[in-house]
Amino acid sequence: MRVRDSSPNALDCPAKVHYLGIDIGGTKVAFRVETDTGCVDETAFAWAPRRSAALDLAQLARHVDELRARLGTPFAAVGVAMPATVGPAGRITAWPSRPEWTGVALEASLRAMFPEAAVAWADDGDLGALAEAQASDCDDLLYLGVGTGIGGGLVLRGVPCPGLGRGSFEIGHVIVEMGGVRCVCGRQGCLQAIASGPATLRRAALLRGTKATFEELRQAMCDGHLWAVAAVEQTCRALAAAVAGVQELVHPRLVLIGGGFATGIPGLAGLVSDHLAELARPGQLPLPVQPAALGGLSSLRGAVSLARLIAP
Repeated sequence: MRVRDSSPNALDCPAKVHYLGIDIGGTKVAFRVETDTGCVDETAFAWAPRRSAALDLAQLARHVDELRARLGTPFAAVGVAMPATVGPAGRITAWPSRPEWTGVALEASLRAMFPEAAVAWADDGDLGALAEAQASDCDDLLYLGVGTGIGGGLVLRGVPCPGLGRGSFEIGHVIVEMGGVRCVCGRQGCLQAIASGPATLRRAALLRGTKATFEELRQAMCDGHLWAVAAVEQTCRALAAAVAGVQELVHPRLVLIGGGFATGIPGLAGLVSDHLAELARPGQLPLPVQPAALGGLSSLRGAVSLARLIAP
């Protein structure tokens, strides 16, 4: 989808400041450009078949050039939502979903791509949580983004925890099943290994006896087919177990579930809520669980917010 600002004011004011948000995911990359009056462009592309980080970066640069040419203006600031772990030197130290990126000088690559702009990056889950807190007007919330992997973020008193630039809230690698399925990070039983979109689809295929696409799973859930219900139920139990652990430690007031996969599965947030109620200790009220206000766009909107924060 592409959104363009075709209003007369847009043509009369070429000097508007443009803020670019980029959400780099395991399967696709999304862009959103805003001015002080709102969104002027929103696009996305799917990664080419996996070969090397250099080719991925070249593909990203081509789309950036196309976007810059289409808008006819440079960017004032760029915020990037990144699922990889980035070390203090600005190099990627781990990205289980795209291991070929390990060792990439992310800071240098982004600055070369955007020489005209202030550039910053942060964990996609942390940025998603920040955007959801703003959209939901809730200063204490837990956000889970369920897609190719599982990201998440925690906002307490309106501030991301542990804090942008101070490490990420890696709820996807919380262990929820001892001796469970092996995760791409190398451990067993991580939430991501059980409840991510690909993990759910693999489990659905085993229960069905044949491969299941996302659309087939979604339709089968709507139709009440047992193989689909069972596959999604296990995902929701794992998500509820992770949420219950967070609740015992920091007591957020709200849980929001988003991400591309979760947003497309009908009733997923309600199922997580049901399982979370089963896990509540006597005298403990279960946390309310709702679909994310921004759907699958939480991290992208958070990236734009980051761009606004760092703009000169």
